[in-house]
Amino acid sequence: MLDAPPAEDLQKGAEGTTQLWSLTTCPLHVQLTEVGDSVQMTRAISLFCGCGGSDLALRRLGFKVVWANDIWETACETYKDNIPQAKVQVGDISTFREFPKAGLLVGCYPCQGYSQGGKRRPNEPINFLYREFDRALRIVQPKAFVVENVNGMAFGRSRDLLDNQICRYRLAGYRVKWAVLNAKDFGVAQNRRRVFLVGIRSDLKFKYEFPEPTHGPGRLPYRSQKDVLGSFPDWPEGEFNSEAFHWYYLSRKRRHTWGQPSPCIVGHWRHVPLHPSSPPLKRIDTDHWIFSRPGRARRLSYQECAALQGFPRAFRWRHGNVRERFQMIGNAVPPPVFKAVVGALSKLW
Repeated sequence: MLDAPPAEDLQKGAEGTTQLWSLTTCPLHVQLTEVGDSVQMTRAISLFCGCGGSDLALRRLGFKVVWANDIWETACETYKDNIPQAKVQVGDISTFREFPKAGLLVGCYPCQGYSQGGKRRPNEPINFLYREFDRALRIVQPKAFVVENVNGMAFGRSRDLLDNQICRYRLAGYRVKWAVLNAKDFGVAQNRRRVFLVGIRSDLKFKYEFPEPTHGPGRLPYRSQKDVLGSFPDWPEGEFNSEAFHWYYLSRKRRHTWGQPSPCIVGHWRHVPLHPSSPPLKRIDTDHWIFSRPGRARRLSYQECAALQGFPRAFRWRHGNVRERFQMIGNAVPPPVFKAVVGALSKLW
């Protein structure tokens, strides 16, 4: 059995009422929602934090992110713009040998090697960054950890990578559960399936259960693109990729109607979905789609992609070029989904 770190190192009390951001699109630093009479600010560490999708969710839940890390400076600068009192450090995670004490460790390590939209090469070096997360886990020994990644690693040849991660985390002293969740089931206007792993330290009696969907049949209706994009400008010049639609782009159905959630938002600006105002697509052969009528067509803008990911409208995208902004947004975890997964840990604290 692992020795539990001192309670004072795992949690920091917060006197009085703590206020957190609401889930609306009002300005991040203006509209706040009171949560309870006295919220304990559990300390958290965020690895591979990107632009801050996961940590935006942590802040909303009342966590104190005591340290965050990503190797991409542009993403870290965007993180600083949007996460109050950010303590994010740029650098290769393998070079860090010490970490603060924390009750929660989260990480969304890169996935290009087994992403369905990536190279699908299980032996790519980038696929093994989970070993760095495992190293940090053994040093910090938090009460719990949460990992998000693409669902491609749960199937086919890539399943070994998922099994290896689960094995390592269990050997580190954690009971591990995993599930594939769809963002549209948690109020995000996007059809996006991702794997989540949640680990509870073995000396704790807490039993984790993944959250039940809040949207779908018998529940709240799915959020549609119209719900999210209805107030955006029709043709935001300079905010979308205006390249021609090449054969690979039209090998998939990349347009959903206004009344549906969007297709999955990806990190490459050339492959983001079509805006729903574009003409409908018609399938004429295997992996071959064409526009069914004339009309102006365009891809989604980066601001629209961010909204479909569940980022607040006021989230600031000042750093990097347009292509890099698409990459930050597409690689991020939708904050509402991460909030639901981590929120199910509430009784642990």
